[in-house]
Amino acid sequence: MGSMVFTLLVAGLSTSTIITMSSHHWLLAWLGLELNTLCMLPLIFKKRHPRATEATTKYFLMQATAAAIILLASTLNAWQTGQWNIMNTNSNMPIALLYASLALKLGLAPAHLWYIEVLQGTTTSTALIITTWQKIAPLTLIYMLHSHMHTNILLCLGLLSTLTGAWTGLNQTQVRKVLAASSIAHVGWIVTALALQQTLATVTLIIYITMTTSIFMTFIFSSTKTLQDMGTAWSTTPPLLASALMTLMSLGGLPPLTGFLPKWLILKELTTSGFTPLSTALALSSLPAIYFYIRMAYITMLTTPPNTTNTEQKWRFKSPNHMIAPLSLMLSMIMLPLTPLLYMTV
Repeated sequence: MGSMVFTLLVAGLSTSTIITMSSHHWLLAWLGLELNTLCMLPLIFKKRHPRATEATTKYFLMQATAAAIILLASTLNAWQTGQWNIMNTNSNMPIALLYASLALKLGLAPAHLWYIEVLQGTTTSTALIITTWQKIAPLTLIYMLHSHMHTNILLCLGLLSTLTGAWTGLNQTQVRKVLAASSIAHVGWIVTALALQQTLATVTLIIYITMTTSIFMTFIFSSTKTLQDMGTAWSTTPPLLASALMTLMSLGGLPPLTGFLPKWLILKELTTSGFTPLSTALALSSLPAIYFYIRMAYITMLTTPPNTTNTEQKWRFKSPNHMIAPLSLMLSMIMLPLTPLLYMTV
Protein backbone atom coordinates (compact mmCIF):
# COMPACT_ATOMS: atom_id res chain seq x y z
CA MET A 1 0.00 0.00 0.00
CA GLY A 2 1.44 3.35 -1.06
CA SER A 3 1.92 6.23 1.31
CA MET A 4 -0.60 8.37 -0.58
CA VAL A 5 -3.31 5.71 -0.36
CA PHE A 6 -2.57 5.16 3.32
CA THR A 7 -2.81 8.90 3.98
CA LEU A 8 -6.15 9.10 2.18
CA LEU A 9 -7.53 6.17 4.16
CA VAL A 10 -6.43 7.64 7.48
CA ALA A 11 -7.90 11.00 6.47
CA GLY A 12 -11.13 9.23 5.56
CA LEU A 13 -11.20 7.50 8.94
CA SER A 14 -10.73 10.79 10.73
CA THR A 15 -13.29 12.64 8.62
CA SER A 16 -15.96 9.95 8.90
CA THR A 17 -15.62 9.80 12.68
CA ILE A 18 -15.86 13.58 12.93
CA ILE A 19 -18.96 13.51 10.70
CA THR A 20 -20.65 11.04 13.03
CA MET A 21 -19.59 12.96 16.14
CA SER A 22 -20.88 16.30 14.85
CA SER A 23 -24.13 15.10 13.29
CA HIS A 24 -27.63 15.46 14.72
CA HIS A 25 -29.36 13.78 11.77
CA TRP A 26 -29.58 10.01 11.66
CA LEU A 27 -28.78 9.72 7.96
CA LEU A 28 -25.64 11.83 8.36
CA ALA A 29 -24.50 9.74 11.33
CA TRP A 30 -25.16 6.55 9.36
CA LEU A 31 -23.19 7.96 6.43
CA GLY A 32 -20.22 8.65 8.70
CA LEU A 33 -20.30 5.10 10.04
CA GLU A 34 -20.43 3.64 6.53
CA LEU A 35 -17.52 5.78 5.33
CA ASN A 36 -15.61 4.72 8.42
CA THR A 37 -16.14 1.06 7.59
CA LEU A 38 -15.15 1.50 3.94
CA CYS A 39 -11.91 3.26 4.91
CA MET A 40 -11.08 0.57 7.45
CA LEU A 41 -11.42 -2.42 5.14
CA PRO A 42 -8.29 -1.76 2.99
CA LEU A 43 -6.25 -1.21 6.15
CA ILE A 44 -7.25 -4.62 7.49
CA PHE A 45 -6.49 -6.21 4.12
CA LYS A 46 -3.14 -4.42 3.87
CA LYS A 47 -1.26 -7.63 4.60
CA ARG A 48 -2.36 -9.97 1.81
CA HIS A 49 -2.88 -13.21 3.67
CA PRO A 50 -5.81 -15.64 4.01
CA ARG A 51 -6.22 -14.61 7.66
CA ALA A 52 -6.38 -10.97 6.61
CA THR A 53 -9.01 -11.82 3.99
CA GLU A 54 -11.04 -13.65 6.62
CA ALA A 55 -10.71 -10.76 9.07
CA THR A 56 -11.74 -8.23 6.41
CA THR A 57 -14.81 -10.28 5.49
CA LYS A 58 -15.87 -10.68 9.10
CA TYR A 59 -15.35 -7.00 9.83
CA PHE A 60 -17.36 -5.98 6.77
CA LEU A 61 -20.25 -8.32 7.58
CA MET A 62 -20.49 -7.24 11.21
CA GLN A 63 -20.19 -3.53 10.52
CA ALA A 64 -22.61 -3.66 7.59
CA THR A 65 -25.13 -5.56 9.71
CA ALA A 66 -24.83 -3.03 12.52
CA ALA A 67 -25.17 -0.11 10.10
CA ALA A 68 -28.27 -1.69 8.53
CA ILE A 69 -29.85 -2.09 11.97
CA ILE A 70 -29.05 1.55 12.77
CA LEU A 71 -30.69 2.63 9.51
CA LEU A 72 -33.73 0.48 10.30
CA ALA A 73 -33.99 1.92 13.81
CA SER A 74 -33.70 5.50 12.58
CA THR A 75 -36.32 4.87 9.89
CA LEU A 76 -38.71 3.40 12.45
CA ASN A 77 -38.13 6.36 14.73
CA ALA A 78 -38.77 8.82 11.88
CA TRP A 79 -41.93 6.92 11.00
CA GLN A 80 -43.21 7.10 14.58
CA THR A 81 -42.09 10.60 15.55
CA GLY A 82 -41.79 12.35 12.18
CA GLN A 83 -38.23 13.52 12.96
CA TRP A 84 -34.74 12.35 12.01
CA ASN A 85 -33.06 14.12 14.91
CA ILE A 86 -30.88 11.81 16.99
CA MET A 87 -31.89 13.50 20.23
CA ASN A 88 -35.58 12.72 19.57
CA THR A 89 -35.14 8.95 19.51
CA ASN A 90 -37.43 7.89 22.33
CA SER A 91 -39.48 4.95 21.01
CA ASN A 92 -38.91 1.54 22.56
CA MET A 93 -38.35 -0.46 19.37
CA PRO A 94 -35.73 1.89 17.84
CA ILE A 95 -33.93 2.12 21.17
CA ALA A 96 -33.78 -1.68 21.43
CA LEU A 97 -32.43 -1.98 17.89
CA LEU A 98 -29.83 0.69 18.62
CA TYR A 99 -28.70 -1.22 21.70
CA ALA A 100 -28.05 -4.28 19.53
CA SER A 101 -26.36 -2.42 16.67
CA LEU A 102 -24.04 -0.29 18.81
CA ALA A 103 -23.08 -3.29 20.95
CA LEU A 104 -22.21 -5.13 17.73
CA LYS A 105 -20.12 -2.22 16.46
CA LEU A 106 -18.24 -1.88 19.74
CA GLY A 107 -17.68 -5.61 20.17
CA LEU A 108 -19.56 -5.73 23.45
CA ALA A 109 -20.57 -9.10 24.83
CA PRO A 110 -22.50 -11.11 23.74
CA ALA A 111 -21.72 -9.73 20.23
CA HIS A 112 -17.95 -9.98 20.70
CA LEU A 113 -16.81 -13.14 18.93
CA TRP A 114 -15.99 -11.40 15.63
CA TYR A 115 -13.84 -8.83 17.41
CA ILE A 116 -11.17 -11.23 18.64
CA GLU A 117 -10.80 -12.95 15.27
CA VAL A 118 -10.57 -9.67 13.35
CA LEU A 119 -7.79 -8.37 15.58
CA GLN A 120 -5.89 -11.63 15.24
CA GLY A 121 -6.18 -11.60 11.46
CA THR A 122 -4.81 -8.12 10.88
CA THR A 123 -1.54 -6.36 11.65
CA THR A 124 -0.75 -4.98 15.08
CA SER A 125 -0.87 -1.37 13.89
CA THR A 126 -4.31 -1.87 12.33
CA ALA A 127 -5.46 -3.63 15.49
CA LEU A 128 -4.43 -0.50 17.38
CA ILE A 129 -6.74 1.60 15.20
CA ILE A 130 -9.63 -0.83 15.68
CA THR A 131 -9.27 -0.90 19.45
CA THR A 132 -8.94 2.87 19.90
CA TRP A 133 -10.15 5.18 17.14
CA GLN A 134 -12.96 2.91 15.95
CA LYS A 135 -14.59 3.06 19.38
CA ILE A 136 -15.19 6.80 19.26
CA ALA A 137 -18.05 7.02 16.73
CA PRO A 138 -20.33 4.34 18.29
CA LEU A 139 -19.66 5.68 21.78
CA THR A 140 -20.59 9.16 20.55
CA LEU A 141 -24.00 7.86 19.48
CA ILE A 142 -24.47 6.28 22.90
CA TYR A 143 -23.53 9.64 24.43
CA MET A 144 -26.24 11.35 22.37
CA LEU A 145 -28.85 8.72 23.25
CA HIS A 146 -27.86 8.63 26.90
CA SER A 147 -31.01 10.33 28.17
CA HIS A 148 -33.29 7.87 26.33
CA MET A 149 -31.44 4.65 27.14
CA HIS A 150 -32.23 2.44 30.11
CA THR A 151 -29.54 2.50 32.77
CA ASN A 152 -30.04 -1.11 33.81
CA ILE A 153 -29.48 -2.41 30.28
CA LEU A 154 -26.25 -0.43 29.93
CA LEU A 155 -25.06 -1.70 33.30
CA CYS A 156 -25.85 -5.30 32.34
CA LEU A 157 -23.99 -4.92 29.03
CA GLY A 158 -21.02 -3.43 30.86
CA LEU A 159 -20.91 -6.19 33.47
CA LEU A 160 -21.28 -8.94 30.86
CA SER A 161 -18.49 -7.44 28.76
CA THR A 162 -16.09 -7.09 31.68
CA LEU A 163 -16.71 -10.68 32.74
CA THR A 164 -16.42 -12.00 29.19
CA GLY A 165 -13.25 -10.06 28.42
CA ALA A 166 -11.60 -11.11 31.66
CA TRP A 167 -12.32 -14.82 31.26
CA THR A 168 -11.63 -14.89 27.52
CA GLY A 169 -8.09 -13.62 27.93
CA LEU A 170 -7.06 -16.38 30.31
CA ASN A 171 -6.49 -19.13 27.74
CA GLN A 172 -5.01 -17.04 24.92
CA THR A 173 -1.42 -17.33 23.73
CA GLN A 174 -1.58 -14.72 20.95
CA VAL A 175 -0.84 -11.18 22.10
CA ARG A 176 -3.49 -9.59 19.87
CA LYS A 177 -6.16 -11.96 21.18
CA VAL A 178 -5.20 -11.09 24.74
CA LEU A 179 -5.41 -7.39 23.94
CA ALA A 180 -8.75 -7.96 22.19
CA ALA A 181 -10.11 -9.54 25.36
CA SER A 182 -8.67 -6.63 27.32
CA SER A 183 -10.41 -4.20 24.98
CA ILE A 184 -13.76 -5.94 25.45
CA ALA A 185 -13.40 -5.69 29.22
CA HIS A 186 -12.35 -2.03 29.14
CA VAL A 187 -15.20 -1.03 26.83
CA GLY A 188 -17.49 -2.72 29.34
CA TRP A 189 -16.10 -0.39 32.00
CA ILE A 190 -16.68 2.59 29.68
CA VAL A 191 -20.31 1.61 29.06
CA THR A 192 -20.81 1.15 32.80
CA ALA A 193 -19.40 4.62 33.41
CA LEU A 194 -21.62 6.01 30.66
CA ALA A 195 -24.69 4.69 32.44
CA LEU A 196 -23.69 6.66 35.53
CA GLN A 197 -22.06 9.89 34.40
CA GLN A 198 -20.89 11.14 31.01
CA THR A 199 -17.88 12.97 32.41
CA LEU A 200 -16.64 9.80 34.06
CA ALA A 201 -17.09 7.89 30.81
CA THR A 202 -15.02 10.49 28.95
CA VAL A 203 -12.19 10.20 31.48
CA THR A 204 -12.33 6.40 31.23
CA LEU A 205 -12.21 6.52 27.43
CA ILE A 206 -9.22 8.89 27.39
CA ILE A 207 -7.26 6.72 29.82
CA TYR A 208 -8.21 3.54 27.93
CA ILE A 209 -6.97 4.97 24.63
CA THR A 210 -3.74 6.16 26.27
CA MET A 211 -2.93 2.81 27.88
CA THR A 212 -3.93 0.75 24.84
CA THR A 213 -1.86 2.93 22.51
CA SER A 214 1.23 2.62 24.68
CA ILE A 215 1.07 -1.17 25.03
CA PHE A 216 0.32 -1.70 21.33
CA MET A 217 3.24 0.52 20.32
CA THR A 218 5.50 -1.45 22.63
CA PHE A 219 4.55 -4.68 20.90
CA ILE A 220 4.91 -3.06 17.47
CA PHE A 221 8.46 -1.91 18.25
CA SER A 222 9.48 -5.31 19.64
CA SER A 223 7.68 -7.31 16.88
CA THR A 224 5.86 -9.35 19.50
CA LYS A 225 3.12 -11.66 18.23
CA THR A 226 2.82 -14.41 20.85
CA LEU A 227 3.48 -14.83 24.55
CA GLN A 228 6.58 -16.83 23.68
CA ASP A 229 7.94 -13.86 21.72
CA MET A 230 7.65 -11.75 24.85
CA GLY A 231 10.34 -13.83 26.52
CA THR A 232 12.97 -12.69 24.01
CA ALA A 233 11.63 -9.20 23.37
CA TRP A 234 13.67 -7.69 26.20
CA SER A 235 16.86 -7.87 24.13
CA THR A 236 15.57 -5.41 21.53
CA THR A 237 14.74 -2.46 23.78
CA PRO A 238 15.16 -3.27 27.50
CA PRO A 239 13.96 0.13 28.83
CA LEU A 240 10.85 -0.02 26.66
CA LEU A 241 9.96 -3.50 27.90
CA ALA A 242 10.52 -2.42 31.49
CA SER A 243 8.01 0.37 30.91
CA ALA A 244 5.68 -2.13 29.25
CA LEU A 245 5.64 -4.15 32.47
CA MET A 246 4.29 -1.13 34.34
CA THR A 247 1.81 -0.43 31.54
CA LEU A 248 0.47 -3.98 31.79
CA MET A 249 -0.01 -3.50 35.51
CA SER A 250 -1.78 -0.23 34.76
CA LEU A 251 -4.11 -2.00 32.33
CA GLY A 252 -4.97 -4.39 35.12
CA GLY A 253 -5.94 -1.48 37.35
CA LEU A 254 -3.32 -1.83 40.06
CA PRO A 255 -2.74 1.24 42.25
CA PRO A 256 -1.02 3.69 42.16
CA LEU A 257 -0.89 3.48 38.36
CA THR A 258 -3.14 5.32 35.90
CA GLY A 259 -5.43 2.36 35.19
CA PHE A 260 -6.59 2.36 38.79
CA LEU A 261 -8.15 5.82 38.38
CA PRO A 262 -11.23 5.03 36.22
CA LYS A 263 -12.04 1.80 38.03
CA TRP A 264 -11.79 3.53 41.37
CA LEU A 265 -14.14 6.32 40.29
CA ILE A 266 -16.61 3.93 38.64
CA LEU A 267 -16.81 1.70 41.71
CA LYS A 268 -17.28 4.79 43.89
CA GLU A 269 -20.15 6.03 41.71
CA LEU A 270 -21.79 2.60 41.67
CA THR A 271 -21.58 2.28 45.44
CA THR A 272 -22.91 5.81 45.94
CA SER A 273 -25.83 5.10 43.57
CA GLY A 274 -26.81 1.95 45.46
CA PHE A 275 -25.40 -0.63 43.02
CA THR A 276 -23.18 -2.34 45.59
CA PRO A 277 -23.64 -5.92 44.23
CA LEU A 278 -22.82 -4.70 40.73
CA SER A 279 -19.72 -2.87 41.92
CA THR A 280 -18.60 -6.02 43.74
CA ALA A 281 -19.07 -8.10 40.59
CA LEU A 282 -17.12 -5.57 38.53
CA ALA A 283 -14.29 -5.54 41.05
CA LEU A 284 -14.15 -9.33 41.05
CA SER A 285 -14.15 -9.38 37.24
CA SER A 286 -10.86 -7.49 37.33
CA LEU A 287 -9.09 -10.40 39.03
CA PRO A 288 -8.84 -12.70 35.97
CA ALA A 289 -7.73 -9.72 33.89
CA ILE A 290 -5.02 -8.86 36.40
CA TYR A 291 -3.90 -12.50 36.29
CA PHE A 292 -3.24 -12.57 32.55
CA TYR A 293 -1.60 -9.14 32.67
CA ILE A 294 0.73 -10.37 35.39
CA ARG A 295 1.40 -13.50 33.34
CA MET A 296 2.41 -11.36 30.36
CA ALA A 297 4.63 -9.18 32.55
CA TYR A 298 6.22 -12.25 34.14
CA ILE A 299 7.02 -13.81 30.77
CA THR A 300 8.38 -10.51 29.49
CA MET A 301 10.79 -9.60 32.27
CA LEU A 302 11.42 -12.61 34.50
CA THR A 303 11.62 -15.71 32.29
CA THR A 304 13.12 -16.93 29.04
CA PRO A 305 11.02 -19.62 27.32
CA PRO A 306 12.64 -22.75 25.87
CA ASN A 307 13.82 -22.32 22.29
CA THR A 308 15.48 -24.43 19.64
CA THR A 309 17.98 -21.85 18.44
CA ASN A 310 21.48 -21.24 19.72
CA THR A 311 20.68 -17.73 20.86
CA GLU A 312 18.17 -16.32 23.31
CA GLN A 313 18.18 -12.87 21.74
CA LYS A 314 16.55 -11.36 18.69
CA TRP A 315 18.36 -9.65 15.88
CA ARG A 316 18.80 -5.99 16.70
CA PHE A 317 17.25 -4.08 13.85
CA LYS A 318 17.40 -0.31 13.80
CA SER A 319 14.11 0.74 15.31
CA PRO A 320 12.47 4.02 14.27
CA ASN A 321 12.40 6.89 16.70
CA HIS A 322 8.80 7.49 17.78
CA MET A 323 8.25 10.41 20.12
CA ILE A 324 4.72 9.40 21.07
CA ALA A 325 5.76 6.13 22.72
CA PRO A 326 7.60 7.63 25.74
CA LEU A 327 4.79 10.14 26.28
CA SER A 328 2.03 7.53 26.17
CA LEU A 329 4.00 5.16 28.41
CA MET A 330 4.57 7.92 30.93
CA LEU A 331 0.90 8.91 30.93
CA SER A 332 -0.08 5.26 31.36
CA MET A 333 1.83 5.11 34.62
CA ILE A 334 1.74 8.44 36.45
CA MET A 335 -1.59 10.14 35.72
CA LEU A 336 -3.16 9.22 39.05
CA PRO A 337 -2.04 12.45 40.82
CA LEU A 338 -3.79 14.40 38.06
CA THR A 339 -7.17 12.90 38.97
CA PRO A 340 -8.82 16.12 40.25
CA LEU A 341 -7.58 18.17 37.29
CA LEU A 342 -8.60 15.57 34.69
CA TYR A 343 -11.96 14.80 36.27
CA MET A 344 -12.97 18.43 36.71
CA THR A 345 -11.68 19.59 33.32
CA VAL A 346 -13.38 16.93 31.20
